[in-house]
Amino acid sequence: MAEKVTKAGSLTFKGKPLVRSGNTIYYGDMAEKYVAMIQILDTAPFKEMQLPSKVSVQIWSTDDELRMKDRIIKKTEKNNLYDAMNIASIWLERQLEQK
Repeated sequence: MAEKVTKAGSLTFKGKPLVRSGNTIYYGDMAEKYVAMIQILDTAPFKEMQLPSKVSVQIWSTDDELRMKDRIIKKTEKNNLYDAMNIASIWLERQLEQK
């Protein structure tokens, strides 16, 4: 397995790296067999900011040999980012533990 490299000060959640690109958050190490992709689909106003109100969670295989359609292992939608991050961390851990 490839050596994990995380820069000092980089954002992590439960020991795994988080990378954000627009409304998409990638959770996990790309050197491992699976990662989670979290997409913010809709937001709702709360005081002076926008909070995610619809979030998609997908567990993806990092295997380059698979077609994009076949890489999706699990998927769901949640009503807030907290629930989405929790289910992503649980599913990702379970997938990484499987042989």
